Amino acid sequence: MENGFYKRALPSPPAIDFVSSEGKKLFIEAIQSGTMEGFYRLISFFQTQSEPAYCGLASLSMVLNSLAIDPGRKWKGPWRWFDESMLDCCEPLEKVKVTGISFGKLVCLAHCAGAKVEAFRTNQSTLEDFRKHVMRCSVSDDCHVISSYDRLALKQTGSGHFSPIGGYHVGRDMALVLDVARFKYPPHWVPLSLLWEAMGYVDKSTGQQRGFMLISRPHREPGLLYTLSCKNESWVGIAKYLMDDVSLLLKSADVKDIENVLSLIFTSLPSNFGEFIKWIAEVRRREDGDQSLSPEEKARVNVKEEVLKQVQETGLFKHVSAFLSSANSCCRNLPLLSHQDNFPDIAASVCCQGAEILAGISGASVVSGTVVNGKSEHGVDVLFPSSQMKPGCCCSVSSNYIGIHPASNDVLTALLLALPPETWSGIKNEKVLLEISSLALTENLPTLLQEEVLHLRRQLYLLKRCQENKVDVDLGAPLS
Repeated sequence: MENGFYKRALPSPPAIDFVSSEGKKLFIEAIQSGTMEGFYRLISFFQTQSEPAYCGLASLSMVLNSLAIDPGRKWKGPWRWFDESMLDCCEPLEKVKVTGISFGKLVCLAHCAGAKVEAFRTNQSTLEDFRKHVMRCSVSDDCHVISSYDRLALKQTGSGHFSPIGGYHVGRDMALVLDVARFKYPPHWVPLSLLWEAMGYVDKSTGQQRGFMLISRPHREPGLLYTLSCKNESWVGIAKYLMDDVSLLLKSADVKDIENVLSLIFTSLPSNFGEFIKWIAEVRRREDGDQSLSPEEKARVNVKEEVLKQVQETGLFKHVSAFLSSANSCCRNLPLLSHQDNFPDIAASVCCQGAEILAGISGASVVSGTVVNGKSEHGVDVLFPSSQMKPGCCCSVSSNYIGIHPASNDVLTALLLALPPETWSGIKNEKVLLEISSLALTENLPTLLQEEVLHLRRQLYLLKRCQENKVDVDLGAPLS
């Protein structure tokens, strides 16, 4: 037999094993008092962390699945499903595997995954507030609490840990911790005041106290058409460029018209921009082969088509399209990506072939395929509204320059709209400043597109905070 550990004896007291006689009694009493409503969904999606340091990722994916939040991208096979391996924004998985993840960055991940998040450190809240929040989520199934605590306070081995709270016993003032390290400890009841004390321990890696977060569904699915992803370290430089450098460039340049503005921004793109932006236009699609789209999926595709239509009806889109078309015809020196083994170029070709095949079909269609590039495989999913589906037209814009799929004009338009309003304030030419400010004014956009743009802006903001290691500031604050 190999050396190693098989579970640990749960220190009791202070904890009470969920399956013990006393634990079962607490469970039945809590059900009778109505404070176990959140338990049923959580237990339906209960999972064990797949790596010793993945407690935060396991807790979050478990909660996201419990809330039925669609990740918008495939997990395995045709299935869309949250898994620890998909929570790779804000911190590389290889780093999380070694050192775990901080409280603030897990909050960032929850935001990026599309959840509504309220986060509190123990120095930002009180025991009574914590009790109210636990009670609130225990009597309903539309929110869940993830606690970040130190095991030492519970006399358990180890240190920092994340786990969801599965329920609450009012009479005994005890919380049910659904420990995601099930290879170590089973689910257990602990005194709420002791759990609060455990959350007050300082995380030595950040110098900050731990805390808890309330996670619930947003009012609508975020990122209906566009989403940001941090598949590699390029996002650090890209976030800085979009949120900081563009503004500085515009302040230092003497732009005479909108074309000058676009030229300045696009010609200064970081060399690895294509590695980042190819994930932005990720369109969710039918995943079940030749089966018909469900009514829900049809509705989602219709909404996506409407968002895309609204992007293409903006004045800014017309300027971007004209500029990129002119850049193509004039062979300007926009930053070229390497065409050697360039997945976006291959994907663009696949998309074009698919669009030609589907030309003339009424309604919105989704071109899907798999591109094998060396040892890696990439899914290609692109939405083509019927109005855009003309044979031969899809490759005409920008794929030679930006290195992404043919819809880069609408993607770049959405990104420009998502930039902070103050980005344009440094433009010296008053006429250009007024024109670009009007074109990029969020308040003038239709409601669907406005929500989409604000979601993108929030993602950019969160990435910037992650990059600056300031994500712990204003964790629950809304972004207008």
